Amino acid sequence: MTFNDFIERVLLPIRDDKELRQQLQRIIGFYPSDISYYKIALTHKSSGQRNDKGKPLNNERLEFLGDALLDAVVGHIVFEHFKGKREGFLTNTRSKLVSRESLGKLAEEMGLTELIQSRGQSRSHNSYMAGNAFEALVGAIYLDLGYAAVMRFMKKRILEQMVNIDKVAYKEVNFKSKLLEWTQKNRVRMEFQMLKQSKDKQGSPIFGFRVMIEGVEGGKGQGFSKKEAQQLASKETLERLRREPQFIDAIFAAKSNRTKMEEEPTMAAPNLEAEKTSFIIKQNKSEEWYSEFTESSESSESSENSERSQRSKNSQRSKNSERSENSEPSEHSQPARDDFDLSDITHQLVEQDREDIIAAAEAAAFAEKEE
Repeated sequence: MTFNDFIERVLLPIRDDKELRQQLQRIIGFYPSDISYYKIALTHKSSGQRNDKGKPLNNERLEFLGDALLDAVVGHIVFEHFKGKREGFLTNTRSKLVSRESLGKLAEEMGLTELIQSRGQSRSHNSYMAGNAFEALVGAIYLDLGYAAVMRFMKKRILEQMVNIDKVAYKEVNFKSKLLEWTQKNRVRMEFQMLKQSKDKQGSPIFGFRVMIEGVEGGKGQGFSKKEAQQLASKETLERLRREPQFIDAIFAAKSNRTKMEEEPTMAAPNLEAEKTSFIIKQNKSEEWYSEFTESSESSESSENSERSQRSKNSQRSKNSERSENSEPSEHSQPARDDFDLSDITHQLVEQDREDIIAAAEAAAFAEKEE
């Protein structure tokens, strides 16, 4: 082995481990014992590293362990800090403290993202990678120094120096609003389905809800109010949307089936020509039919004119008779003429204007006086 090989294989790893220990001491607040756990915690699967047996070497297993430890440790801290608060409040506070977004921000603020071994991805802007590394770091601390070290790290380093636990607890995170925003952007239908409404042993009301997206069952939630139950159901649904790709696939498959059914016509369009019905009886306009119709019309008009003339005559006779009975005869009065009617000037009324009619009437009256 050459001197350069010795430096590369022995001295450089020692120097690197020493530098990593110092950086971790600055981040977590104490000096690590077994550095190998922390190396694995800071190795992302994208790095492609493998152990001596050829198996993938990454932080996914430590991430699983750290996730469980954070629930227990933060739950313990929240339980002691908020005395007398209900389970729903404690659960909501813990969820906000250990959310992937919160852990990612903590990892960036602490400088942990700069130590992550990855390839082809941005460390500083990838909250999932940073949050997963934080959880893996907690798992490494537990394996290296035990549960008490994890509790000291979260309580003294994180919640006392970096996070205002009271401010986080009373900050409202509207999971329902976030879920509604997601469904509206993706144009999928969502509803809250009530599962139960009962009371506990103390008589307090309990509500249970389930989220349904395009008919696909989402998360469930139970609380002492409808709002609390729907918030928890929305939170669980959001977590499933982040972690279960098959859940998203099922939602969009159901949406595709629904929109396909809505777009397909249920029946053929009606034939408008077939709906037209003619109410006109077609006639054969022959000369024979037309002549019969004309003769019938003229006969009808002649009959009506004759009846109208006879009625006029009878009316005039009745009026003349009444005048003769009621008035005394004078030497200038003329005997009533039974043959006087308006039939002689009927045709003239149609063809002459008003002045001609008046002139004709005056001439007829003057002629009668001369006689």
